[in-house]
Amino acid sequence: MNTPIIVIGGGLAGSEAAWQLAERGHFVQLFEMRPVRQTGAHTTDRLGELVCSNSLGSKLPDRATGVLQAELKRLGSLLVTIAEHTSLPAGGALAVDRELFSETITRIIANHPRIELIRSEVTSLPANNVPVIVATGPLTSIAFSAELERLTGQEYLYFYDALSPIVTAESINMEVAFRGARYERGETEEGDYINCPLDKPQYEALVEALQQAPVIELRDFEREDPHFFEGCLPVEQLAKRGKDTLAYGTMRPVGLRNPHTGKRPYAVVQLRRDNLAGTLYNIVGFQTNIRWPQQKEILRMIPGLEHAEFVRMGQMHRNTFINSPTLLHPSMQFRTQPNLFFAGQITGIEGYMGNIATGLLAAVNLSRYLQGLPPWVPPPATILGSLAHYVTATEPRYFQPMKANFGILPDLPEAMKKNNRKQAYAERALAELEISARSLDSLPVPVIQNVP
Repeated sequence: MNTPIIVIGGGLAGSEAAWQLAERGHFVQLFEMRPVRQTGAHTTDRLGELVCSNSLGSKLPDRATGVLQAELKRLGSLLVTIAEHTSLPAGGALAVDRELFSETITRIIANHPRIELIRSEVTSLPANNVPVIVATGPLTSIAFSAELERLTGQEYLYFYDALSPIVTAESINMEVAFRGARYERGETEEGDYINCPLDKPQYEALVEALQQAPVIELRDFEREDPHFFEGCLPVEQLAKRGKDTLAYGTMRPVGLRNPHTGKRPYAVVQLRRDNLAGTLYNIVGFQTNIRWPQQKEILRMIPGLEHAEFVRMGQMHRNTFINSPTLLHPSMQFRTQPNLFFAGQITGIEGYMGNIATGLLAAVNLSRYLQGLPPWVPPPATILGSLAHYVTATEPRYFQPMKANFGILPDLPEAMKKNNRKQAYAERALAELEISARSLDSLPVPVIQNVP
């Protein structure tokens, strides 16, 4: 317990990890490079600063983030407790006073007797015998990114996020869409892809909508980077290159025949399976920077997606993350260096609550490793367990970041209506977490004081 543990990064994941370790009796050195070096997105030097929305997601008991929040409360999460103490009225969402939230995190971490907060940029990993949690987030510095590239291999480190939208399989209208791969290449019995066929008027209307769609403005440090989006253009940019660009590109219909009509479509939007259970499909080639409300409207113009339920919207932004399926165990432990763990968005976990969760999970397992105990991996039927499984077991070639959602959970034993199914998922998750959590040592209980 006297061996100092290094946590790199003072965001949500790093702050949670540092506190969890300290509460388990470990001495922690938490490195945060701000304000010595800023990121381009942060505006303060506080720990756990929220750079985007001030909402940590739904707190409703039948929503995935609400279930994850309940799981984290059961596991003694500091940041979830602080979020509740600094919350604002926001209906069914857990929204916080962002300044009070980060101020409280900073005060508690800085005053903890077993945490040393060091304001310095880390540019290299310490010697192999030093236990480390890397939680540097999506805006990892250039110098430390080079260190991670050396550690992981260039092909396993990504700097720019180009995410295609993901929909639930059950929301795809299969009376319009059909299964099949182009020229039946590599086709399984059920078909590797789901195809949404478009005739010429439908295609032209979709292209026009893409050309006119409002987009999310890039931040200054993204606009100034000449390599941003290189090799992976947003679909709306491709549409602006000409009305036939998509028909001869990602939407080309060659090698496909619509079994509903017996004809080849004028164009086709393909959806590729995104998880082993086949409950999620991503829209191939539709990485986009279109604003989310308009994005939903435009994507629902695609035949077969009229009532699509979106698990993740398309987005493009500067991000640094590792190819976790090739590098990490579900415990967040690095495969080839057992005293090295990763946490937060750099693992491919999206969303504030997911980042907090992986910080807690990495801390629990690093502590157990140092005590000679086996790793603790929450059951896959829990939200935390499903996220850990997703980012470490997904097909590496198609790996993209993921947020908490019911679509990555194992199927329920029986079919039921949508609302009943969400409730059943939630009840099963909390019941299985309760059983699994009993195998852990005594859990910390956060005590929050002096919050206005």
